[in-house]
Formats: sequence, structure tokens, C-alpha cells
Amino acid sequence: MASRSALHKHWQYYILNRLWQEPVRIFVAMSCVALFAWRHHTVIWTIPLILGIVAAALTDIDDRLTGRLKNIVITLVCFAIATISVELLFPHPLLFVLGLGLSSWIFIMLGALGQRYATIAFGAILIAIYTMLGIGLFPKWYIQPLFLLAGAGVYYLFTLINHLLFPARPVDAQLINTYNSLAKYLEAKAALFDPDGIAHGERPLYKLSMANSQLVQQLNIVKTAIQSRLRGDRASSTSRRALLYYFVAQEIHERASSSHIDHLRLQDNWHFNELMFRCERLLRYQAMACREIAESLQTKQDYHHSRYFERALTNADVALERVSLVAEKETCERLRWLLKNLRAVDQQLASVASDQLSNTDWQKIDTELSFEGIQGWQDIKSRFKSHLSPKSPLFRHAVRVSLVLCLGYLFIQSISLERGYWILLTSLFVCQPNYSATKRRLALRVIGTLAGILIGLPLLWLIPSLPGQLVAIVLFGVLFFLFRQVQYAQATLFITLMVLFCFNLLGEGFNVALPRIIDTLVGCGLAWLAVTFIFPDWHYRQFSTVINKAYRANVRYLKAVTQQYQDGKDNRVSYRIARREAHNADAELASVIALAENKAWSSAEAKEASFSILCTNHSLLSYIAALGSHRQHTHNAQLLNLLYGLTDCVEGYQQFNHNEVEQSLKTLTLLAESVEIDDEPQKALIIQQVSLIIHTLSEINKIKPPLLLT
Repeated sequence: MASRSALHKHWQYYILNRLWQEPVRIFVAMSCVALFAWRHHTVIWTIPLILGIVAAALTDIDDRLTGRLKNIVITLVCFAIATISVELLFPHPLLFVLGLGLSSWIFIMLGALGQRYATIAFGAILIAIYTMLGIGLFPKWYIQPLFLLAGAGVYYLFTLINHLLFPARPVDAQLINTYNSLAKYLEAKAALFDPDGIAHGERPLYKLSMANSQLVQQLNIVKTAIQSRLRGDRASSTSRRALLYYFVAQEIHERASSSHIDHLRLQDNWHFNELMFRCERLLRYQAMACREIAESLQTKQDYHHSRYFERALTNADVALERVSLVAEKETCERLRWLLKNLRAVDQQLASVASDQLSNTDWQKIDTELSFEGIQGWQDIKSRFKSHLSPKSPLFRHAVRVSLVLCLGYLFIQSISLERGYWILLTSLFVCQPNYSATKRRLALRVIGTLAGILIGLPLLWLIPSLPGQLVAIVLFGVLFFLFRQVQYAQATLFITLMVLFCFNLLGEGFNVALPRIIDTLVGCGLAWLAVTFIFPDWHYRQFSTVINKAYRANVRYLKAVTQQYQDGKDNRVSYRIARREAHNADAELASVIALAENKAWSSAEAKEASFSILCTNHSLLSYIAALGSHRQHTHNAQLLNLLYGLTDCVEGYQQFNHNEVEQSLKTLTLLAESVEIDDEPQKALIIQQVSLIIHTLSEINKIKPPLLLT
């Protein structure tokens, strides 16, 4: 019986997994299309119908029901404009190339309105290229657009059915990803307490910064998913419960991102102390608990909080009391606050296992989420205007894509290359907003295409029957969507196999194999040339701008924390916005450094300085987060003066020269030392965190920032 229950849980885990839901929709939609074409003996219809399904699936956007309907209408309108324009302008090369360049630039620039429109715009360009591939297949110009739109409509029909059956699954899927990302962050945090991990110097801090970047991005995604549901149905208990899961994750993130001590110094002085091992183990078990929460969401089972944590936390407290008899008082106080934070994380995890989420009094908490959607025509105008400059990555990407597509089209026309529009398709998929991502995808695209051709040619010979080929098309289409987000090379392999079998329906399967390889190489070459020479990314990646943005976000976060000490603790939306913006800016800094290639740095010293700035900025954010995680209303005038003095010092930091910064930090240090020390725990915490922030600012002041890249 136990094995049967485990097997049921295993299958439920995969059936409810969102990665399997999308391929299931693809399978059903493609199977219906293939069966329809086979029954009516019109296999030529299969190609535009299948391509319409692929384009629709690549532009599928999660939203509430009314939002989905709106997205579908907008997408189908954009698809219709793109495919009809190609059909009408194709006989006129000059008009066509002008329309191709202008429309692709406009479509990419739609990304200024948000990710929703960026996704729809990509699909519109894709459907235009698919139309080019099928030019001449049908006697009337309007037949292919109708089939492409019909294929997209079939897929969207099944997405609506899926939404009606499982309305909460997309949000649950994002919550699952959030808690898995939170687990990875806690594991990275645990590495800071690993007594054997200090040999890498600041490397654990760098890994922690990168894990924080991924977690912050995921928190933004799940926030958007939940917000779309709340706008549509504020009374939904499912949506409210999802919101509370999100708030729990946010609270754990703030607690976990807090730092109460210089970890490098802690490693030096407490290398063999049992407390290091206990903290590391606690964090790793809390990471496991986050994964168990993710699994409980996946399988719709209750999460059961382990009793181990209470015992482990009690033993950690005992260990700290034991060493406090011989260790310095200040360090012990810092560790005491650290354990308090770990206990607070444990309480948040335990709240998921209890009825606390279900019984929450909504009148007592601020459940407002900041709205970042479009707010009128003036907002649309300002968003577009802010991106009409080479300084905008979106503008540079739009120019690159439009020029690449035009150059690819002119190349095809100049040598009269039949079926050469795979060049445009390859360029569209490979050309990414930055050099590193393009280079990585370029290599994977070539490998996947070559493997697909080598595997596909024997399969064409082994599967000569029409039913077998239709089954193969459906199978490879499903596998493409199953792998596209996790293994791009394998996804390219399967889409290449699908294309080979599609063209084999026209009797051209063996004939397109070699051109497919050549077109892929040419398309990849054009994409590489574009990111290398057209507004090269590293010429515009001003690290001083990104660093200053992160610093200003930290200033706003510190101000919001200080305000909470004056007014009292709450989770008002302004506080959460300041906290999220600080983490977003830190994530952006981490992303920029991670994507930079060795050739993009002006020198090895600049590269090392950038890594140091990333680590020190994350440390600064962590020390501010510690103040935020323990924020309480205080009437102590000395503490408030110290916090406001710190805020003024940090805010004016960028306006001072090196000597002025050092003098300002010395003045603030004297102010901190003048605060009368007593047994009030809150006073000790604030003084300790202010000291850590002062030390970090001093370290940042010593680093020469890599302002320019060559």
C-alpha cells in the first residue's frame, strides 16, 4: 500500500508539473491538425497549421481568463498584420525589405510596454518568417495566412480549456519555482558558514550574489502572476493563499539576505567552532524545507514542518551560551541576532504547515501590490521615449534584429537562394540582446542543427509512410517544447527533425537537409556580426551607471528602514517597493557582471574590481536588510539620530571625493561610538549594523570602479 501511494505521488508530481502541461497542449493541438489533414488527404495543410501552433505556443502568456482573451485577440491581430503584409508585399522586393526592417524594429520596440508585448512582438516576427517559408505553396495569397491563424487559434482554444480546468496551476508553478530558487539561495548562504569554504576568499559571496539575482527575478515573475489574478478576482481564496505564500517567501528572503557579521572575519576567528557547523546545517535544512514546500504545492499535499528545527535551534542557542563565556561580547551579540533571524525563518516555514495562511485576517495586513502595467497613453508615450536612444538595450536590440533580417533578405535575393528564409529564422532565434547570450545560443544552435540533420536523414528513410511521418512531426514538436527552456541544443535538434519531416510531406525532405545546415551557419554568422559590430553591447555597458543605480536603490531602502524605526514596523507597499528595488538593482549588477566576456573588460584589474564591487554591494544590501528584518519602533533619540546620520552619509557618499568620504565615515563612527551602550538589545543591533555599513562603505571607497569597457 505504501509503494502504491508513493507511485501515485510520483505520477501526480509529473502530471501536475507545468513543463508537462504545455507539451500536452502541443500534443493535442498538433494531433488534431495532423489527423484532420490526413483524413481530408490534404497533407500540405499540415505545414502552416503546425507552424501556426508553434508560433502561438511560443507567445502564450499566462494571465487570468479575461487577460488571456485580451492577449489572444492582440496576438492574433498582430499575427494577421504580419502574415498578410508578407503575402502582399513579397512580390515587391524594395517595398518588402523596407517593410521588413521598419515592422521588425517597431515590433521589438513594443517590448518597452512590458514583457507581454515583447513576447507578442517576437511571435509576430516569427509568423512573418514562417509566411516567407511557405510562399508559393498555395494558389491564393490569403490561404496560407488563414491556415497559420487557424493553427494559432487551435492552440489558443486548448489553452483556454486548460485554463478553465486548472486556473491556479500557472501561479502554483511560479510559486514552486520561487521556493526552489529560495532553496538555492539558502544553500548559497549556508556556504558562507562552511569552515572549509573560505579558501576561495570572496567566491562564496559572488555565488550568493548570483543566487540572489535569480531569486529576485523569480520573485518578480510570481508577483506579476499573482497580481493578474488579484485584479480579476479579489475574493478568490486561492489567489489570496498564493499571495500569502509570496509574502512568506519575501519575508524569508529578507531574513536570509540579512548579515549581522563580516563572514570573512567570522571564518578566521570561529573556524573550528561548532556554531559554524550548526548555522550551516540549519540553513541547509531550511533549504530542504523550501523544496518540500515546493513539492507540496506540486502534489497538492500538505507540508509538514519538521520537529528537527526546534531542537536544532535550541542546541544552537546552548552552543552560543557556552562559547559566550570565553568569546568577545560583541561577536556573540551579532551571532545571537543571527540565530534570532534563523528562528524567524523557521517560524515562516512553520506557518505554511499550519492553518495560519488560511486563517489570516486580511484586514490586518497590507496586501497591496505595486502596479507596473500600462497606465494610459501618456505612460505609453513616456515608455517609448525613454527607449529611443542607443543607451537603451531594447533600442540596440531592435536595430540589430531589423538590420540582420534586412541583410539576410538581401543576401537571399542576391543569390536567388531557394528556401533561404531559414537564414532569417535562425538569426531571429540566435540574436539576443547581449553578446554573451548570443554567442552561447549560436554554438548550441549549430550543434543542434547538425545533430538533427544527421539523425533525421536515416529517419526519413526508415519512416516512409504518411501516418508515420505525421506521428513523427507531432512527437518532435512536443519534444521541442519539452526541452526548449532547459536544453536549447536538444530543442534545436527536435525542431530540425520536425522541419525535415514537414518538408518531406512535399517530397523535399532530403533536399532541404544540406541547405538547412548552410542557412543555419549563415544565420548564426549574421547574428554574431550584429552583436559584435552593431551597437556592440560592451561599448554601452557603463558600469558606473549600473553601480550608481544599485547604490541609489540601497539609499532608498535604508531610508525606508529608518522610517520604520521612527513610525513602527509594518509591511506598507512603499517599504516593500524600496526593498524590491534594492534587490532588483543588485540583481542587475550581478547579471551585467555575469554576462560580461573577458574581451569586454578594459583590464584584469577592472574585472577584479567589478567582482569586488558586486560582493561589497551585496554585503551593504545584506547589512541594511538586517536592520530591516529586526525593525521595531523606537523612542530612543540617539538611535534615530544615528540612523538619520547614516542615511545622510550614505546619500551624500557619491557626491564626495575619496578624502571627504573617509572624513564623513570617521564622523559617523564617532557618532556611533558616542551612543550610550546598555542592555537594550535593539540599541546594540543598530550600532553593530551601522558599524558594518561604515566598514563596507570604506571598502567600496578603496575600489577603483571599472567605468568603461573597451
